[in-house]
Amino acid sequence: MAKQRILVVEDEPDLAEVLQFNLAKAGFAVELERRGDSALEALRRQPPDLLVLDLMVPGLDGLELTRILKRDPATARIPLVMLTARGEEVDRIVGLELGADDYIPKPFSPREVVLRIKAVLRRRDGEAAGGERLDTGGIRLDLGAHRAEVRGREIQLTATEFRLLKVLIERQGRVQTRSRLLTDVWGYAEDVDSRTVDTHVRRLRRKLGAEADRIETVIGVGYRLRG
Repeated sequence: MAKQRILVVEDEPDLAEVLQFNLAKAGFAVELERRGDSALEALRRQPPDLLVLDLMVPGLDGLELTRILKRDPATARIPLVMLTARGEEVDRIVGLELGADDYIPKPFSPREVVLRIKAVLRRRDGEAAGGERLDTGGIRLDLGAHRAEVRGREIQLTATEFRLLKVLIERQGRVQTRSRLLTDVWGYAEDVDSRTVDTHVRRLRRKLGAEADRIETVIGVGYRLRG
């Protein structure tokens, strides 16, 4: 079986070496790029199974690179894990708003990065194996094709948005706490910042358009998909 390919975009040599060593040890085929512009060329030439991206890289910064990737259907669904030394909440939120599947601030444990990457890939592979459809009102999900439609019109969802909507549809009418969603959608422990959920729900509502108000906020608790 071919190894899953991971592209690491990191301009700090020591950190790039640590990531490459630990990911290769975990069984991945790892490629390194030091600049955002050269990374874009590599991504378009041969899309990897997952992208690990430092926001602060030269040539083309991580946020702009993410915007370009998410606008291109050929690269929009590449799972993306962001790394950054920035501590400001706004950078984390912008990264998630753009469609990152995970966000890990520096300094971090290489083992944690490996575990997070495996969780993202495991969720993606699990979705690809499914073949059923979910329908509620004007929303339809084709799990096998990873296709979402609202009132007959296809909408583009990231892997995380798709997974979040799937969970809400499957549990329609029941309130889902932020901590439960973090566990079931992201695979996180409950001590991870729950505002990650709020950011993705906000993005999902925008994309659902006429069906957006189906996702109700239960103040102080979480979210519920109305029937």
